[in-house]
Amino acid sequence: MADYNTLARPYAKAAFEYALSEGKLAEWSTMLGLVAEAASNKEVTAFLLNPSLNSDAKAELLLEICQAKIDDQSRNFIKLLSEKSRLPLIPVIAGMYEAFKAEQEKSVEALVTSAFELETEQQQLLVDALRKRLNREVTLKVEIDKRLIGGVVIRTGDLVIDGSIRGKIAKLAESLKS
Repeated sequence: MADYNTLARPYAKAAFEYALSEGKLAEWSTMLGLVAEAASNKEVTAFLLNPSLNSDAKAELLLEICQAKIDDQSRNFIKLLSEKSRLPLIPVIAGMYEAFKAEQEKSVEALVTSAFELETEQQQLLVDALRKRLNREVTLKVEIDKRLIGGVVIRTGDLVIDGSIRGKIAKLAESLKS
């Protein structure tokens, strides 16, 4: 079977292009996030993977769960995914959509893992430095991991900046082995 990313990409791209052309990037982002969350539920996933149910029943379940955030175009998109047996891909489609949206908006979310709670000023310094380095608007998501000993690890996309004490010790140990 083809890779989920390969299967999901054309649908994510089509959703993004439609939302962009209609000026509804935020609305589609919310809708896809909601539908992806619903589709990730264990019971809903089992329902969507049930081969004895037809595509209409599967689509209707998702549409009923998410009816508050579904407009006619979104409804048609969900039905199309169902007809093509792509409903289990919705979480992947939503993730790709968010990546297309972030690229369009020149924004990125950075996950900062720190050994200690970061003060507001420290977070702002990180945002400013990352904004300058990445040439994008940056949103921080901060997590605490005492195992780092000190410092931070920053992850955004495929960029990882390891400024932790733990990382430096590991590099030192690796260089001593050589």
